[in-house]
Amino acid sequence: MDKLLIRGGRTLHGTVSISGAKNAALPELCAALLTADAVTLQNVPRLQDVTTMEKLIRNMGVAFTREDEGVVKLDASSLTKPEAPYELVKTMRASVLALGPLLARFGKARVSLPGGCAIGSRPVDQHIKGLQAMGAIIDVAHGYMNARLPEGQTRLKGAHITTDMVTVTGTENLMMAACLADGETVLENAAQEPEIPDLAEMLIRMGANIEGHGTSRIKITGVGRLHGCTHRVVADRIEAGTFLCAVAAAGGDVTLQNARGDHLDALLDKLREAGASVSTVEQGLRIISSGRLKAQSFRTTEYPGFPTDMQAQMMALNCVSDGASVATETIFENRFMHVNELVRLGANIHIDGRTATVAGGAKLSGAHVMATDLRASASLVIAGLVADGRTTVERIYHLDRGYDQMEKKLRAIGADIERVKS
Repeated sequence: MDKLLIRGGRTLHGTVSISGAKNAALPELCAALLTADAVTLQNVPRLQDVTTMEKLIRNMGVAFTREDEGVVKLDASSLTKPEAPYELVKTMRASVLALGPLLARFGKARVSLPGGCAIGSRPVDQHIKGLQAMGAIIDVAHGYMNARLPEGQTRLKGAHITTDMVTVTGTENLMMAACLADGETVLENAAQEPEIPDLAEMLIRMGANIEGHGTSRIKITGVGRLHGCTHRVVADRIEAGTFLCAVAAAGGDVTLQNARGDHLDALLDKLREAGASVSTVEQGLRIISSGRLKAQSFRTTEYPGFPTDMQAQMMALNCVSDGASVATETIFENRFMHVNELVRLGANIHIDGRTATVAGGAKLSGAHVMATDLRASASLVIAGLVADGRTTVERIYHLDRGYDQMEKKLRAIGADIERVKS
């Protein structure tokens, strides 16, 4: 099992290229299931979650070819097994995104329930509710969702669907399914994260009729069939945000190629208020930091608010910034597992329910720490970059789920970091 060794104290300078977004690539790989034509995706990141999705759709009978420079080609014309088994779904909850496309195209699907999640419950009941409103019959038994169309019905039917909560994967699943439904589907209370309009743009290239993507109300008029397309995956706003926090904490001057500032408004506001200089440049974003900023309180909420996927990284920055701050987590009920590990490095953090109070200005010192989830692992890397001495981050398979060669990118801009085998 790999681990990271980090020797802190170096400032960061240079240019780093931001990869394609994991949370866009995964649903877009599933969107290829909607057509028998070939689909080409560009800018697909090399991540463990992408590899898991590859295994999942290969298992269905889809031809999957990975080429250089992040190009992936898919051909679902010979798909013979509309099923997502537990052995693959258990390692990645996004596998549930296969449900809508399979049901829409083949009239049936068998997808394992995702099971538990380290950072809290992420129920799929909204996916089921929406598909049932479109006429699907879904039985949940023996850990599987068994979905089918009623006898004699060949297509899902358009429906007016209002989800009980804002759900990103739920919005994506229902939007994909509605593309091949009979009639018009309206999704109310839809998620607005940038990955959703990116998926919608891919579906439109495939021949879908979608309006309102990027707002809370999406209208989809079903079509008879979808065709192939070529689509470039949008840049990963969370990877960009993680590198912004790393430079803010360690100090330096770094340009993030391909980063989209318009996808990070809430985070950029906090970084600027903290004292960092963040500007839009031709290549993407540029951040300049003294490495000694002012701590900022924040509250996570749905996009366009402060993203829950940046909570841990921002907290790591607050640990070494001047002043006290409060982080309130409203999305997931168990997303402070990184706190105990940050405390091992010398951070001063107190948790009360869904609120964490951070006394800033901590003098962090290197120690052995353990990653507990994807974004928690990123916060430990950031802390290690500023800690005195050597920090060892264990269980970095969490990191590999969502960051494309993070240690190589950090080393290229001056960090003393290396990956070693246990």
